[in-house]
Amino acid sequence: MLIKQKTKTLFLSSLLISSAFFSQAHNVSAGYQKPDDPLVVQNLEEWQDLKFGLFMHWGTYSQWGIVESWSLCPEDESWTQRKPEHGKSYNEYVQNYENLQTTFNPVAFNPQKWADATKKAGMKYVVFTTKHHDGFSMFDTKESDYKITSRKTPFSKNPKADVTREIFTTFRKDGFKIGAYFSKPDWHSENYWWPYFPPKDRNVNYDPKKYPERWDAFKKFTFNQLNEITSNYGKIDILWLDGGWVRPFKTIDPSVEWQRTIKVEQDIEMDKIGAMARENQPGIIVVDRTVPGKWENYVTPEQAVPEHALSIPWESCITMGNSFSYVPNDQYKSSQKIIETLIKIISKGGNYLMNIAPGPNGDYDAVVYERLKEISGWMDKNQSAVFATRSAEPYHDGNFYYTRSKDSKTLNVFHIDDKTVYQAPAVLSFSVPENFKPKSLKILGTDSKLQWKQNGNTIEVKLPGDRTKIKYASVIQMTK
Repeated sequence: MLIKQKTKTLFLSSLLISSAFFSQAHNVSAGYQKPDDPLVVQNLEEWQDLKFGLFMHWGTYSQWGIVESWSLCPEDESWTQRKPEHGKSYNEYVQNYENLQTTFNPVAFNPQKWADATKKAGMKYVVFTTKHHDGFSMFDTKESDYKITSRKTPFSKNPKADVTREIFTTFRKDGFKIGAYFSKPDWHSENYWWPYFPPKDRNVNYDPKKYPERWDAFKKFTFNQLNEITSNYGKIDILWLDGGWVRPFKTIDPSVEWQRTIKVEQDIEMDKIGAMARENQPGIIVVDRTVPGKWENYVTPEQAVPEHALSIPWESCITMGNSFSYVPNDQYKSSQKIIETLIKIISKGGNYLMNIAPGPNGDYDAVVYERLKEISGWMDKNQSAVFATRSAEPYHDGNFYYTRSKDSKTLNVFHIDDKTVYQAPAVLSFSVPENFKPKSLKILGTDSKLQWKQNGNTIEVKLPGDRTKIKYASVIQMTK
């Protein structure tokens, strides 16, 4: 991922300060440009209906159980630390890291198992890391031999070696929208980190203006890889570009700490890339993360939920465990916490992209399937209040969160208690928008007849005796 710990907070803070992103007045960021391509507009509308997606960070680094890619970066941060057993010097570490290619053999890889479990849990789109910052391609690129389908990689002999193709084909067949994550920086490429110079930080290690031929070669390499992904892997709905330090120098926001480290021009010609992607995949959503403008079709807060509802398309990418990449004995969030997070996100108009990291054997930890099964039980009963909804005033009031149907005829009110294990109270009292007078009211997941009354903008509901069966959250659905 691009933003780590303190820089994540600064990113969100900068949005608050510079663009009033999270204001209750729904001010739109001055940098956001609404797409005008009708197919993109339609795709974005459909994507906003989906609400819950699957993110997967997976690569050779899973064998060491470390943070994805970042230990290669010569910055002194908590997420870039290197373990001595993996190399005593930086150069030895890099060599050993890149040799992980020669032992990567995830023989338990079975994307249908993932698709079955995540679909039941209500996930409706997938974003997969085709290439992270380390440059290892999880697809069959012709531009590099540092890839999962190389003869150097043991898994290349497996009929499912092109895992990107297998994942996209399997999930697409099961009705998911397909998203391709791709890192713009490539720390393996000699045209990004030129071996003539040592890398200094996450950025290109030479001045592209001083060595334009080398930068042109990198631009061509990046363009060709993205052309492969958008040409050879079936229908792709989202191109999710990470590594926002690769950007036109004029777009740098000096109020954001990590952007202040960008000292040279790194314009990768997004107009050319975007036009190619749209020619190959008409209507594709392009997410050039943190680079406001034409090619950031939605914004992506990381490991955080905005304080207020946003009026533009957005998605929070949040891990099920503590890490985006596989870490042994990771601490996975409870099903209640995941459902509470989903409710908070959709009440503010966003999507929840939950990351689950496969291990070196090619499968999730067993506890992941337990969580997904628990979530699926809740989703079966409450999905009508989740999918194809939009934010609704008052959005959030105490422990109550609101969504509405797109025609505004149905109002959904979620009640949670994120401080303890949820127990539905005997009575729920909450406010509704001005002049909203429901003709019918029900608690999703229960068949009991309810007693309820409205007094002005306040509704009081007596929950049935079988309320003990309600888990994680109560969902009241009202129709005009």
